Amino acid sequence: MTIAITVVDAFTDLPFAGNPAAVCILPRPAPDAWMRDVAREMNLSETAFLHRMGDGFSLRWFTPTVEIDLCGHATLASAHVLWRQSYLPPHAVARFHTRSGLLTATSTPDRIYLDFPATVVVAAEAPPVLLSSLGISAASWVGRNQFDYLVEVATEAEVRRLTPDHSRLAALPVRGVIVTSRAEAGSPFDFVSRFFAPGSGVAEDPVTGSAHCALAPYWGGKLGRDTMIGYQASARGGTVYVEPRGDRVLLGGQAVTVLRGTLV
Repeated sequence: MTIAITVVDAFTDLPFAGNPAAVCILPRPAPDAWMRDVAREMNLSETAFLHRMGDGFSLRWFTPTVEIDLCGHATLASAHVLWRQSYLPPHAVARFHTRSGLLTATSTPDRIYLDFPATVVVAAEAPPVLLSSLGISAASWVGRNQFDYLVEVATEAEVRRLTPDHSRLAALPVRGVIVTSRAEAGSPFDFVSRFFAPGSGVAEDPVTGSAHCALAPYWGGKLGRDTMIGYQASARGGTVYVEPRGDRVLLGGQAVTVLRGTLV
C-alpha cells in the first residue's frame, strides 16, 4: 500500500519560508511506532497524521522524537491539504479530534483561521538555568503554562540576537521556551517571538502556532488589543494573526504546498 504525503510551509505565503510540516492522510489508524518512524524520516519539526473520524478527522502530531499535545502550524498545513486536495469542500469547516480536544479551521479569501485553546501563562520564578541558557542577563517578565516557559525581554533586537545553549535548555522540564518582546516602533507587527524546544527534538521551531496560544492572551492584556499580528523571528520567519477570545484563541495564517510524495 502506498500513502500520499505532502509538505506544506505554514504561516507564510512564500515557499521555503514559514514552518514546514509533513501531512499524511491515512485510510485508517496507523501504529504509533510507524508514525514515529515516518516523523523521524521526515525530520521536520512536526509531521501530522490524519484519518477520518466521525464528523471530522483524527489528528496527531509527532516531532522527530516525541508525540506532542498541541501544534498550530501542522494543523494549519493539514487544513490546507484537506481543502486543496478535495478531502473537504472549499468552504467547509475542518474539524480535528486531537489530544487537546476539538480544534477547527475555517478558510477566508486571505488566510486560514484555527480555533485553538488559550494556554494562559502565569508568573513563575525563572529556574537558574533558564536565563543563562538563553544568554539573557535579565528578563522583563517570566511566566509558565502547561507546556512552556514564556520570557519577555526589553527589545526586539534582543529577541533576534539570541543564541541559546540548546543542550542546557533541553534539561528544563517543559516542552519549550518562548522568548518575546514588543515589536519595535514603526513595525507592522505588534510583538515578536522565538521558540526553542530542544527537549522535544526541535532546537528552534521556525513558526509556532501553539506558542501564540500563550502570546495572544499575554500581549492582548498588555496592549489592550483583541486583534494583533505576531512575527516569529526565526531564520525562516513567519506571521501569525491572533485574536484572543476568552479561553480560546484564533490563529490566522497562510500556507503553501512545496512537495507531494508517496510513502512506499
